[in-house]
Amino acid sequence: MFTEARSNRMLPLIATFVFVLTGTGRALAQDMHPHMQMQDGTAVAQMQLDAGKKWPTDASLRSGMAAIRRAFDADHPAIHAGKETDAQYDALAAKIEAQVNDIVKNCRLPPAPDANLHHVVADLLQGVSLMRGNDAARSRHDGAALVHGALIAYGRYFDDPGWTP
Repeated sequence: MFTEARSNRMLPLIATFVFVLTGTGRALAQDMHPHMQMQDGTAVAQMQLDAGKKWPTDASLRSGMAAIRRAFDADHPAIHAGKETDAQYDALAAKIEAQVNDIVKNCRLPPAPDANLHHVVADLLQGVSLMRGNDAARSRHDGAALVHGALIAYGRYFDDPGWTP
């Protein structure tokens, strides 16, 4: 049952789904829909630990997240300095989206960690959309900030031995 306030918080999520459903992430969006709810503007705000412990990961998840992190870290200085061009944002968004699609295709987590991973994926995809300039009310930099937050949340909630804060 949705209250009006909760429905209003869902509007950005619905807009993201429209974008995703028209792109390569159609199957991903359909799989994620039941789990994605936004609070405080981000899906990762809904994440939780497994009785105080981080969630397990698998090799494909770790590999994909590492690739996203490398791509983001390479552009982070230009983003932070306000010098990232639209073309650079578009290229970074494409790299992130390709890795997210690969993660979803190959990741085989049990249901509980998978549900928490959907929050990270939701913010990554919304960040991709914003970095592509798909929301006139928000900046490409806002998209990068959302991706950055998703990377931080992944490290806080998932047990990835190769991940450093």
